[in-house]
Amino acid sequence: MTHACFEPAKLAAHYPRGGRELIGPFNRWQPRDTMEWFAARGVALKTEADGRVFPVTDDSATIVDCLQGAARKAGVVVRTGTPIRTVQRSQRGFTVTLGDGSASACDRVLLATGGSRPSAGAAIAERLGHRVEPPVSSLFTFHVDDARIRGLEGLSAPAVLIRVAGTSLAATGPLLVTHHGMSGPAVLKLSSWAARELAGKDYRFTVTVNWAGGRAVDDVAGLLAGARESNPRRQIRTWNPVGLPGRLWERLTEAARIHPATVWTSVSNAALKALSVELTAGEFAVAGKTMNKEEFVTCGGVKLAEVDFRTMESRICPGLHFAGEVLDIDGLTGGFNFQAAWTTGWLAGRAMAQADATI
Repeated sequence: MTHACFEPAKLAAHYPRGGRELIGPFNRWQPRDTMEWFAARGVALKTEADGRVFPVTDDSATIVDCLQGAARKAGVVVRTGTPIRTVQRSQRGFTVTLGDGSASACDRVLLATGGSRPSAGAAIAERLGHRVEPPVSSLFTFHVDDARIRGLEGLSAPAVLIRVAGTSLAATGPLLVTHHGMSGPAVLKLSSWAARELAGKDYRFTVTVNWAGGRAVDDVAGLLAGARESNPRRQIRTWNPVGLPGRLWERLTEAARIHPATVWTSVSNAALKALSVELTAGEFAVAGKTMNKEEFVTCGGVKLAEVDFRTMESRICPGLHFAGEVLDIDGLTGGFNFQAAWTTGWLAGRAMAQADATI
């Protein structure tokens, strides 16, 4: 439900879009504030080793119940199954027309509808004069059908550098082989930072994978030469100097035309060079995507330059506020999207309440 990163600038670095704009808001409401808010309402929290924060119940209903309880206590009226047809600017505020034909007048409107493609919030914002970046998927896995990883589902390489071939778009971290191809933190991070570019390629592109943690090809060649010198009689399959899982190591040696049963002393310099290239710059064709664990994070939304991030109020339509992913903001996986929602929601709500008190 958030991430235990308490320095605003470092926290903002986890947002491919919106990071610069969020630095100021994070100085006013950040993960520590969020955690204290929930704890004060009886939600016990735990922080995982990687910084992700969860309720100790491991049940999202704990967070939902807390929010709904706080809303009831504050006297909030919740209406469900009530579609909004139009939101129109009026002389004193807004007129909201509902699906049953009835209309309600209000002083201010907050759009917090998320970032899904059919987001009503984005459509309302456009009708009220805002520009909207078209939503495209973020945080997705890569469809890769390649003999080097086929049948290795569930296998994880601990540290890779993965890059979109021919670009500067790259990410580092663990890589997980799945039934569909490639996932894991490195892939999700790359898909997030490169979301718009990859959508423009219709999710068909080539990635290069450095399985050796980003080490240069010559450094890896030297490492392999050292392995050959120190273990001349051992088979390639039994001595893996780069720390890869055994089955993946065998596949990559085979891709370099070295049989895994070959003894190190029999490996030529040319073969070592080929293996070094395979380990540092193997090319894999990507043909499509799959959303990560049914997460529907999108890149796109209301243009950030049209929003005052001190109050989350529109610069185009006074009295209109925004919070969450309806804005062109999205973060990496790990609780960051939640925190952007908590922060912008808190700023918007506070600004609306203060404005209401002066009317």
